[in-house]
Amino acid sequence: MRIIATVATILGPGLSRPREPSLPSTSVAEPAESNLGAKPWLAFAACGVIWGSTFLVISLGNDTLPPVWAATLRLILATLLLGGFLFARGVPWPRGAALRAAIGYGVCQFGINFPLLYWGEKLVPSGLAAVLYATIPLSSAFFTRALGLERLTFAKLAGAAVAVAGVAVLFSGSFRGQVAPLGLLAIFVAATVAGFGTVLLKRGPRQNPIGANAVGCAVGAVMSGAISVALGEAHPLPATAGAALPVLYLTVAGSLGAFVIMSWLVNHWPVTRTSYVTVIVPVIALGLGSLVRREPLTLTNVAGAALVLCGLVIGMRGGGGH
Repeated sequence: MRIIATVATILGPGLSRPREPSLPSTSVAEPAESNLGAKPWLAFAACGVIWGSTFLVISLGNDTLPPVWAATLRLILATLLLGGFLFARGVPWPRGAALRAAIGYGVCQFGINFPLLYWGEKLVPSGLAAVLYATIPLSSAFFTRALGLERLTFAKLAGAAVAVAGVAVLFSGSFRGQVAPLGLLAIFVAATVAGFGTVLLKRGPRQNPIGANAVGCAVGAVMSGAISVALGEAHPLPATAGAALPVLYLTVAGSLGAFVIMSWLVNHWPVTRTSYVTVIVPVIALGLGSLVRREPLTLTNVAGAALVLCGLVIGMRGGGGH
């Protein structure tokens, strides 16, 4: 609970009250981007650093627990903690259009993305999994255009294309016929659906990021649990530190930290610009994967990472148009 309170304090009043146009008596005006100072950039950097480590931790956790069951445990714990925070602070749960947006976000981001990602990381190295997530800016650019949220500008497409080219370079250095194509497909679909979930959250009314994630994690926990049962996984509780620590870290750093921060950032930045956090994740994840799990890191990986970062610069400069 203290972790959530700390995040709420750092990011400000937007986390303590929901903003729903249908409920003007409880809404609080959000500060303009120009009045937020460095907060959006710090939030962007924090998400990149956290998610750069979570791909590795998911892979470590998969060594001790069935993958989709591990995702389910994380989501159950996150739901309890986020919901407990809302209750303790007297903050209402999302309702109406905000609830529908939070449910759509939960279905995509946690109910579909998480099982596919956790399962896919049994077959794909964590660094390569993060690389595939770098395709999100491109898919987000098309999703936001299709739903009328943002313009499809040359800078957005160019930045995303350069980032995807970097992904291709990184992929070519990692793929030696040793990675299961089904695992790659699962993680690519997970990334695409995750990006769509963020767009659905943006499309709804601006709302409390903690409430949105509490609903999203609850929906995801039910879906992941059902998928785990359908896959015939065992359902042990973490009995050792090696099994418990990844679940706890992913809950605290990922679900209570990065996802709440990202949901706040989506309230203040265009989705496409926000989505570029995924292109800095592969650089961090590849480095961690090489250091901790001795996953191969080649000159091709380094060249691809440099190209991805070029895409970041181009895309971030042109990712603010609505």
